[in-house]
Amino acid sequence: MSGAPDYPKPCGMLAGKTVLITAAAGTGIGFATARRCAEEGATVMISDSHERRLGGAVEELERISGRRAASLRCDVTREDDVQELCGAAIRELGRIDVLVNNAGLGGTAAIVDMPDDEWQKVLDVTLTGTFRMTRAALRHMLPRGSGAIVNNASVLGWRAQAGQAHYAAAKAGVMALTRCAAIEAARSGVRVNAVAPSLALHPFLEKVTSPELLAELARREAFGRAAEPWEVANVIVFLASDYAGYLTGEVIAVSSQHP
Repeated sequence: MSGAPDYPKPCGMLAGKTVLITAAAGTGIGFATARRCAEEGATVMISDSHERRLGGAVEELERISGRRAASLRCDVTREDDVQELCGAAIRELGRIDVLVNNAGLGGTAAIVDMPDDEWQKVLDVTLTGTFRMTRAALRHMLPRGSGAIVNNASVLGWRAQAGQAHYAAAKAGVMALTRCAAIEAARSGVRVNAVAPSLALHPFLEKVTSPELLAELARREAFGRAAEPWEVANVIVFLASDYAGYLTGEVIAVSSQHP
């Protein structure tokens, strides 16, 4: 088993940029991304559907990075919330240079046992929520002729796993949405890419996933461990930065697992 590398030293990859991140409260990839963006010099705004956790994330982010993020509660299944969030980000930040679509919802259910409402809920948050935020951001970015969107997909968009039909279908949809949005936005100089993590371990995931399954998934990884959330965030930061200036429509696997 290989241990995680040292936490990266900031090098100003996002200096002068503004970044809006959904589902950034808690301990997962969203918060890790907000932290890494702030450390790399960005002015950050975060959102989440959980207002209390969102407030805690703002305080923790300021404590860690020394930079206080703007914030607003947003439920990405509600178009009014999405419009309010994007409008507030433009007012607070001046513009949206980067949107990170991190909001997603999982669960475990066999297809034969899955009711329509469970299927629909996962797709509405994970896929349609990403569509709503992308649409709103593009309406701001395209006239400006610049911007970058980074979506959080999953290797399950490519790989089969029992009990994950709704989540896998939603994440495969995010990948397709990424590619189509990239083609539409390219002429305006706006880039749209995605990351596809395999297993990033954090406390919330440990609460909703059995230790046996987590251990089995970790064993499948070449490094014999799950990724740290900040290791996924590093790739998001790269895609948001000017270093990825020629990449669009790409889905980058953040994984050491091979079939």
